[in-house]
Amino acid sequence: MEDKDESLIAHLEALRAMLLKSLLALAVGLVPVFLLTPWFLDALIAVMIRDNDVTLNYFSPMEVFILQIKTAVVLDILVCFPYIAKQIWNFVLPGLYEHERRFVKSIVLVSSGLFIIGVLFCLFFILPMLINFGISFATDNIKAVFGISNIVTLALWLSVVFGLMFQFPLITYSLIRADIVSYETIKSKRPYIIVGILILAALLTPPDVVSQLMLATPTYLLFEAGLYAARCRTKRAKKQKKHTGYIKKS
Repeated sequence: MEDKDESLIAHLEALRAMLLKSLLALAVGLVPVFLLTPWFLDALIAVMIRDNDVTLNYFSPMEVFILQIKTAVVLDILVCFPYIAKQIWNFVLPGLYEHERRFVKSIVLVSSGLFIIGVLFCLFFILPMLINFGISFATDNIKAVFGISNIVTLALWLSVVFGLMFQFPLITYSLIRADIVSYETIKSKRPYIIVGILILAALLTPPDVVSQLMLATPTYLLFEAGLYAARCRTKRAKKQKKHTGYIKKS
């Protein structure tokens, strides 16, 4: 009983140390990130409104300052994420078997890559298209006037959303590889998954069909990519199992 209590206390101490190190990293990184935020905002706006004669406006004296703080917090989390992920990894590592460690490590690397691709796809492709779509409604009597807070907040939110939704192929592949769900089951539920993606896209994007389809379409294609990768792995596993069984019989 005492061993169990000591083990629980050790786990709680390790969890406490992990959380303190992560919070300390965020606190230390916030100041330099905040100083770089004006440059980041200028670069972000230049990417979004490229090839358009658009000026972003602010409507209160503190609006840009508050926006810089919000942006700095988001950037601080993204910059410190590798360190925080390492702390989480060190906390989880002792309780895993060797094959589980390799699997989780590969997932972390692929997940980070997919998240970055999703963010870049949103910033360089989706957001300029949304702004062009908004500008297309301008006439001689209707002028497009965009508020900087609305545009940048939308950019940050959609970037995170796209980064998360780009995890779909990894989720699909991992569920099938871990034998939680079979390939045939997910394949048969494809219509329900399409509906689920559309509902998620509607909940996570502004209330317009264009942005919803811009999120739902690549997400569905990524789901199909994950399903294809899982099918290839399933076929390889079956062939290997069949070949191993043939050798044993021989």
